[in-house]
Amino acid sequence: MTLEAATLETAPLEPFGARLRRAMDTRGPLCVGIDPHASLLASWGLSDDIAGLERFTRTVVEALADRVAVLKPQSAFFERFGSRGVAVLETAVAEARSAGALVLMDAKRGDIGSTMGAYAATYLDKDSPLFSDAVTVSPYLGFGSLRPALDAAAVSGAGVFVLALTSNPEGAEVQRATAADGRSLAQLMLDHMAAENAGAEPLGSVGAVVGATLGDAGVNLAINGPLLAPGIGAQGATPADLPGVFGDAVGNVVPSVSRGVLRHGPDAAGLREAAERFADEVRTAVHG
Repeated sequence: MTLEAATLETAPLEPFGARLRRAMDTRGPLCVGIDPHASLLASWGLSDDIAGLERFTRTVVEALADRVAVLKPQSAFFERFGSRGVAVLETAVAEARSAGALVLMDAKRGDIGSTMGAYAATYLDKDSPLFSDAVTVSPYLGFGSLRPALDAAAVSGAGVFVLALTSNPEGAEVQRATAADGRSLAQLMLDHMAAENAGAEPLGSVGAVVGATLGDAGVNLAINGPLLAPGIGAQGATPADLPGVFGDAVGNVVPSVSRGVLRHGPDAAGLREAAERFADEVRTAVHG
């Protein structure tokens, strides 16, 4: 390794929010999930084992990592194969980032104290084999429980996406519940995120997860940070729904599509065409 390469490898990353803004502006505002569940492997003609997992993951990364803004591997679908599955995930993260995609690890971790610190080290420490550009976390042990992850992300130039209003209907019983001051718990969490992002330009690095299937979200989404929007495609939402859900914050939305793109595999050209089509539909919906 040359001195220049070593310096670049150890230099602090530009803040995630700035890197994400640039990626969305240049590659299009789209996040594609990497979700190798058994039925999808079968539809690709692959076996539900390590060989199938490796083939599936390599195909998606090679097809999309040089052109989409964000790739979002769902950790659980790799963890189910044990250590060999995690090894496939490590390789995918490294290769996707090397090709220029930002990697958002969909792990939804949430805990307290040293345990949260260990999760932060796993995904947000640049020396970790699973280091990702961002990770999803759950705040429902209290927003303050996320402090180890928030601090680690700030040091490494990474991002954190915090669950706020998720696309699953069961989430409402917690997220729409009322806090002591009358705000919904989701709004309370969003307000915490806004405080973390105060003053950041062009975009903060603490994002919210808000389902694209919600209709009118009914909350203030002006957090000066990215808004990850799952639910496009197989869950029923379309890019045309985004302005109605996100209102004035729609320019900061990162729509997330998984099966809507992945079902077009294993042909790499089919994956690319589907991703490009979704990105174009999002641009039209957001910018006209």
